[in-house]
Amino acid sequence: MTLPALQKNSVFFRTILSQFPQDFSLAFAYGSAVFSQNGSCQGQMRRNMLDFVFAVDDPVTWHTMNLMENRKHYSFLRFLGPKHISRIQSESGAGVYFNTLIPADDRLIKYGVISTEALIDDLLHWKTLYVAGRLHKPVRVLLQNESGKLRSALLGNLKSAVIASFLMLPESFSEEELFLQIAGLSYSGDWRMVIGEDKAKVSNIVKENMHDFRRLYSRILQECPQVVYKPQQGRLEVDKSPEGQFTQLMALPRSLQQKITVLVDRPGKNRDVEEILLQVAQDPDCGSVVQQGISSIVKTSSLTQSAKGIATAGLFKTVSYSARKLQKMWRGWRRKPS
Repeated sequence: MTLPALQKNSVFFRTILSQFPQDFSLAFAYGSAVFSQNGSCQGQMRRNMLDFVFAVDDPVTWHTMNLMENRKHYSFLRFLGPKHISRIQSESGAGVYFNTLIPADDRLIKYGVISTEALIDDLLHWKTLYVAGRLHKPVRVLLQNESGKLRSALLGNLKSAVIASFLMLPESFSEEELFLQIAGLSYSGDWRMVIGEDKAKVSNIVKENMHDFRRLYSRILQECPQVVYKPQQGRLEVDKSPEGQFTQLMALPRSLQQKITVLVDRPGKNRDVEEILLQVAQDPDCGSVVQQGISSIVKTSSLTQSAKGIATAGLFKTVSYSARKLQKMWRGWRRKPS
């Protein structure tokens, strides 16, 4: 699957990509500098930092080349060399190494590097929901290789987002309610939503980008046997019977199923996953259990990735980046009607 985002690379994005080693399996831009959000203007979008994620097959080789071309992008960790940087990338946080507040073509950018293997694992199993969660929302795809395994994982991630959201929604709901649920998955449990992010962030993302959400999910919804999708009315009806919910629970990513198992199974019982999910499917609080499982995944990865970010960014950039986030949160508060 090639993500149905904005496919034509503008000169601006090609120019930025040309400043990096070109061994990408996937490169995409995301966030408030790429897609408009409710309450923001074009001028504000240009002032926002541009966010990128680069997936690479061989992180050691990529960081070796990037250190030669863009050594100043790195914090003091550059003195450790590419092997140690790659180890820090893969063995801590969410498997992503971020360089932030980088000047590029009169803009500031942040870019995260993740191995293709780690990306596919997160897309399929939601081990961290860090990059997988970003790909639940519209992104601007700048480059994607022809790997069938990656395409399948990208599609599977979107399907998983739909199924998980079905379990947390009522029997009948609107497209907007579905997209709000999907967009909020990767923020559920994220400590930055308490301090550092605009509390209306999810709503701001969805309301201004309904067309892009439809483009991303309409085919999946039309082909999903679990839902009756009425695109003309913008309404959906999902099977909330215990049998229907069991089918949906069994289709969830493995890490989420494991989190649900830990939440529900009492110590010492050691029941298998299928038996536990069958019990959850009959529980009136099924959606709440799924929500708690997702929050558990996101809370852990957001905390550990943020802690790693202090080292990868350096103290000065960490303080500067945090100040920008708090400023955005303050602007969000000021936009709220009294």
